[in-house]
Amino acid sequence: MIRVVLAEDHTLVRDGIRTLLGLVADIELVGEAADGEETLRVVEAAKPDLLLLDMRMPRGDGLHVVRELARRGVLPPTLILTTFDDEEAALDVIAAGARGFLLKDIKLDTLVEAVRTVAAGGTMLRPGLSERAERAISERGVSTVTSTDCGITTREREVLRLLVAGYSNREIGRALFVAEGTVKNHVSNILAKLGVRDRTRAVLKAVERGYV
Repeated sequence: MIRVVLAEDHTLVRDGIRTLLGLVADIELVGEAADGEETLRVVEAAKPDLLLLDMRMPRGDGLHVVRELARRGVLPPTLILTTFDDEEAALDVIAAGARGFLLKDIKLDTLVEAVRTVAAGGTMLRPGLSERAERAISERGVSTVTSTDCGITTREREVLRLLVAGYSNREIGRALFVAEGTVKNHVSNILAKLGVRDRTRAVLKAVERGYV
């Protein structure tokens, strides 16, 4: 059972998400919040497996919540849901520690898949985010290096591209026609070569340095 805290300031939206999640057997809603400060209190009390977090809320937006929970050492795997397609906000909140960023116009199946993926330690980024992120970073003048600078192979770059797109290990295996265990080995090698400890930071570093 995946224990979820839902933070959303719009009552109608919160009610809708609660109803949808109630249809899923392996997801349990263990707390709700309507603003940033309440989210901090509820998360610390409930200790959920996943925080489903609105990006724009009163008394502390999503970025503030993620940073504060990380500072306190109690940040659960966090999936951002937002109405606004904001590239800068997505990069900032992922850099702060969130593991996923999706728009609210997604279907229930996509939301459920994202919850399961992020709760299990994976990442789920909106399709197309990586391309715009790379363009935005380039426009900010951040230097990039080629993938050969850290020893990433051609196959590992393919895996990285799918990680950035939010694919799970199983989905990457299907896309590349390799076993899931092989994908896990590639991901472990990628983390080691990039000098990071999880998939979220690997995605960030890959985009920032132009590896994908």
